[in-house]
Amino acid sequence: MNQFPYITDYVNEIFAREKQRWDFKLLRPIIVFSYFFQRTLSFPLKFIFHRIPFGFEAYLIDWWMTWGLKYMATYDAAELLMRHVQIEPLLYRHILGPHSIKRDDAERRLNGIDGDFSLESIDVALANRMTVGHDLLSYEVVDRFDRDSFLANIDKIRAAKPEDHSQFSKEVLEINKKHSWQLLGPTNIVLLIVTTITFFGDLHTTITALNSFGSDSLLLWCMKQIYAGDQRSQIDLDFFMQEVSNRGHYNSSAFFSNPSQYLYYHIVFDEVCYDMLMNRPPVAEAK
Repeated sequence: MNQFPYITDYVNEIFAREKQRWDFKLLRPIIVFSYFFQRTLSFPLKFIFHRIPFGFEAYLIDWWMTWGLKYMATYDAAELLMRHVQIEPLLYRHILGPHSIKRDDAERRLNGIDGDFSLESIDVALANRMTVGHDLLSYEVVDRFDRDSFLANIDKIRAAKPEDHSQFSKEVLEINKKHSWQLLGPTNIVLLIVTTITFFGDLHTTITALNSFGSDSLLLWCMKQIYAGDQRSQIDLDFFMQEVSNRGHYNSSAFFSNPSQYLYYHIVFDEVCYDMLMNRPPVAEAK
C-alpha cells in the first residue's frame, strides 16, 4: 500500500481503503463535474435573488448534512468528519494560548473556539447549526490571534499539548454504524457537503463557507514557528505551502475555490498538525 510520508497513518489508511471503493472510482468524477455547473448557474442567481439569508438556510444545510452522515456516509467518512469538527477548535485554542480562553463561550454547543463540541446526537448538530458555526471558526481565530503574544509565549506553547479530542462525545458515530448504508466515502461526503452549502446557502453564507480557509495559512505559520528547530517537521509542513493549499482559497471569488482540495488541504492538514503536536515534542529553535 502506497503511503504519503507527510500525513498520518490514520489518514493514509482511510485514503487507501477509499480508493478501492466503487463510489470513489465512479461517482466522484460525476460529483466534481456537476458541481462546476451548479456553481456557475447558482451564484449569478444568488447575486440577484438570494443575497441575504431568509432564515432557513443553516437548518437545511445541517439537515441534509446530518441525513447524509446518518444514512449515506461510511464509518470512515463519519469518523473523519467528527474528528475534524472537534480537532480544529482544539488546534486554535492551542495557538491562541490558555490566557485567551473566553470562559463565557464554554457552554456554547458546536460554536465558538472555546465551546463544547460534543456530538451525542444528530439533533444536537441540527439545533446548534453545526456546519455554519464550524465555518465561522476560521474567521474567529484570525480575529483573535495576536502575533506578538504568540511569539512571547511560544516556549509555553511548545511545552504544552492541545486538549484531547476524546473529551468530546462522538455518540453520533454509533448512529452512523446502526443506520448507514455505508455508500459514500470521505471524499464524496466532503464534496456533497460543499454542494449542499452552495445549493441552499444565500450568497453571503456560501461565500463565507467557501472562503473559510484563511485560518490554514495562520495555523501553518504557527506550526512553522513552533517547529522552527525541527528540520523533519519543517519538511513535512512544507508540503502544505503549495499554492493551491495556502492561497488558492483566500480570495473573494467563490469561482476560484476548489472543493476537491478541501479534504486534503484542510481536514488532512488539521490531522497532521494535531498528530505532530500530540506525538512529536517541538524543540527550541537554535539561537
